[in-house]
Amino acid sequence: MNKKFTESNYLKLFAGIFAVFIFNAGNARILTADTTSSKQKNILDEAVVTGNKSLVNRNQVPMTISVVTQDEINAGSESSLLPVLSERVPGLFVTERGVTGFGLSAGSAGSLSIRGVGEGNKVLMLFDGQPQWAGIFGHQLPDTYATSDVERVEVVRGPASLLYGSNAMGGVVNMITRNPQEGTRINGRMMYGSYGTFKYMTNLSYKQGKISGIVSFNTNRTDGHRLNSAFEIYNGYAKVGYEINEKWKTSANILLAKFRSENPGAEDNPMLDGWVKALRGTASLSLDNKYAATDGSIKAFYNFGRHKVSDGWQAGGSPLDFLFNSDDYNAGAMIYQSFRPFKGSQLTAGLDFKRWGGHAWNKKNDGSKEEIIDDGVNEFAAYLLAQQDFWDKLTLNIGLRMENNEGYGAEWIPQAGAAFRLLPSTTLKASASRGFRSPNMRELYLYRPANADLKPEYLNNYEVSVLQRLFGDKMRVELTAFFMEGKNLIQVLVADGRPKNTNSGTFLHKGVELVVDYNFASWIRFSGNYSYLYMERPLLAAPKHQIFAGLQGNAGKFAYMLGGRYVGGLYLRQPSATVEAIIQNYFTINAKISYKPIKQLSLFVKGENLSNTKYSINNGFPMPGTVIFGGLDFSL
Repeated sequence: MNKKFTESNYLKLFAGIFAVFIFNAGNARILTADTTSSKQKNILDEAVVTGNKSLVNRNQVPMTISVVTQDEINAGSESSLLPVLSERVPGLFVTERGVTGFGLSAGSAGSLSIRGVGEGNKVLMLFDGQPQWAGIFGHQLPDTYATSDVERVEVVRGPASLLYGSNAMGGVVNMITRNPQEGTRINGRMMYGSYGTFKYMTNLSYKQGKISGIVSFNTNRTDGHRLNSAFEIYNGYAKVGYEINEKWKTSANILLAKFRSENPGAEDNPMLDGWVKALRGTASLSLDNKYAATDGSIKAFYNFGRHKVSDGWQAGGSPLDFLFNSDDYNAGAMIYQSFRPFKGSQLTAGLDFKRWGGHAWNKKNDGSKEEIIDDGVNEFAAYLLAQQDFWDKLTLNIGLRMENNEGYGAEWIPQAGAAFRLLPSTTLKASASRGFRSPNMRELYLYRPANADLKPEYLNNYEVSVLQRLFGDKMRVELTAFFMEGKNLIQVLVADGRPKNTNSGTFLHKGVELVVDYNFASWIRFSGNYSYLYMERPLLAAPKHQIFAGLQGNAGKFAYMLGGRYVGGLYLRQPSATVEAIIQNYFTINAKISYKPIKQLSLFVKGENLSNTKYSINNGFPMPGTVIFGGLDFSL
């Protein structure tokens, strides 16, 4: 594991394994998604698409992939998706700062890391496979990820740059949207709780013959648990689909979110008039095909954002004479096709094109404008992924991506791995992969440290896993060990007397992740996970220990959920020559109980942080104590 792979090593490994494919393909046999045994098919989370873009059994994908189902998403009645993921996915951590809402700009939360990698925009968020990030600053868009729009989530815990390119350096979170069931259905939720917090959600779905559609609307608002920490959002989503014939279908979707978030500043240095107003949107159009021996998709997408920011001022200071404004975009097209030329083989080829960027300026109180940036960047990529099964036991998976950025040129991204089904209930996995991240617009061109000559950051990741099913598939255990080295990281250093973004940083992370799910009976299920992360150099928002344990079930007309979470070794402030580190450990308990008097109605009460723990995730921004909500779910 300590051996350092160079690009030459990767290419030699790729070529060697590819030769094995060529010589053995003719006699190979495979357990594909279409030929998986009925016993394996009855487990919902076995089928995934994020690992190679076509539906395959999860045991065949060498990478570690977590699946969060719709039942798990709905269990806690959360309106925002990220808090659900932070409990259900080992090694994944999300920063928070209040009752609801994450915000943007200074004092915001919602940054996401996997295995300690995520600072900046190193974990890629996908919406049905299309990338979601702000075109200028490159950050995620946490307030737009609503649970009402999502059917399931697949998380690649580790680099996924082979298929998804830049920003997938640390991993991928693919939010797969809901598909309507036959007929017309209306579902909704209303809840009210502490600090004047109100949440409302409703969706209408329709499917008749070849036409289907879904429309949803969400609104959240809160006064906040601190002065000047109010938040409100209005979120709308629509999706329509049409089956052209048995082989071809098309779909289109659009999401719009408008929100206002206040920034109260650090507790010991409060801020006045700090706020963000934003409009975020995304739209896509897809054409999909599925034949017996091939399937694929063509997708065009466009993401945009409009922001107005007041940076506020501290008590005793003076108001600024300007507001920051920006318009950003992230647009492109993706095409891929998977081929199964003979039994046991799958070859996926794809092309991606993206253009991202935007316009930023300061608008003065006198009406004048101070230009900051107005630019864009083009990226083009081609990739090839080959998968082969041998003797219904061994699956080899290799791939190579070439991504060309008009600023820094071509980057080659290899990946190789294997999955070995030792027993029908036991699978062993191993993989080696590279992740990378292109510099964002801020790092290249904005503000004093800008450096237009920056190159991509990258890391090498090595991991092994064992997946075990016990007691007639009632219990699932997954144990993973990983080792990763990051290089070429962008840091701010002093050069010629001024700060400058420079490719100079490194890191070494290693650790283990454990997942245990046990269905004791129809009325009770246990879900738990643990992750341990060793970091050569401590990073913010990357805890050393994370533990989640939860019970979920029902008894007659009652249903319940109880979960406890421990986070240890979380750095709120990194140590330096002049300041000491601030390290946070905390434990919280969440619970929910619901009662269904009739089939169409469910009444519930839920509590968050029932242990009333005092803790912070963002330094200077204490989290609220116990928060109580009451509400109802309805369906028609």
